[in-house]
Amino acid sequence: MFDLTSYLTSRRDLVEKKLDALLSLPSSGSGQLLSAMRYSLLSGGKRLRPILCFAAAEALGGTPYQCMTTACAIEMIHTYSLIHDDLPAMDNDDLRRGRPTCHRAYNEATAILAGDALLTLAFHVLASPVHWDSEDPLKNLEVIRLVSHAAGQQGMIEGQMIDMESEGANLSLYALEQLHRLKTGAMINVSIRCGALLSGADASQLESLDRYAAHIGLAFQVTDDILNVTGDVKVMGKATGTDDKLNKATYPSLLGLEQAGEFARELVEKALSELESFDGKAEPLRAVATYIIERNR
Repeated sequence: MFDLTSYLTSRRDLVEKKLDALLSLPSSGSGQLLSAMRYSLLSGGKRLRPILCFAAAEALGGTPYQCMTTACAIEMIHTYSLIHDDLPAMDNDDLRRGRPTCHRAYNEATAILAGDALLTLAFHVLASPVHWDSEDPLKNLEVIRLVSHAAGQQGMIEGQMIDMESEGANLSLYALEQLHRLKTGAMINVSIRCGALLSGADASQLESLDRYAAHIGLAFQVTDDILNVTGDVKVMGKATGTDDKLNKATYPSLLGLEQAGEFARELVEKALSELESFDGKAEPLRAVATYIIERNR
């Protein structure tokens, strides 16, 4: 039987070591800026996106080392987005991963610059031949294109903008899904696609994994919305009830808690059906899909 707990722990350890090494490079800088970058990036967390990148590579017979730089760059981008998302101009949160948010631990200006620096560092390592995951320059260039698209104004940033503009609005279920396919789903999707691409996936396999990613990305957000209502702040490491305070449209507010939970389960079932053509090497992807809706943080 597949041991998901051991898998998550071992893959998180790989990510932590590589992130620490990348932030220890001379090009990473020093002083308060680097301190704030390390404070936010090395503060733990689920490391879901790099783990999904690894799992996708492994489903194709590859290893985490075939997508290590890409996985870590994606985590840097994710962390930058959290730093900025927590700012007073955005969600104005005081707690992240059980610790004061970056702008509370340092100050707003430092937090903004730390986020900017992590985003820039992510693309620096992706573009540096010494860190390339593939010996094929064109494949590395494609990874940079995919990641920049997912993180930019046609992906995560656009999703965040729509999320802010939608506060207090009566969104339809369709509009809410489109919002979160950008804000949350785009970076989950690119994590999986890059891991698979770097391990030699063919067009059919990429299409199946894209659909898998779309389903679990939405399931992740539905579960986040539920936990914002029902979660324990001590377990989650961040404030709960914030969606209601900001008058945000969420799946529980549109569907109710019970139906939102059922919707998340249906999404995971659809995701698992996309893996039917894959063998036992895709077991981590199957287990992570279920974990996404069973987690408590």
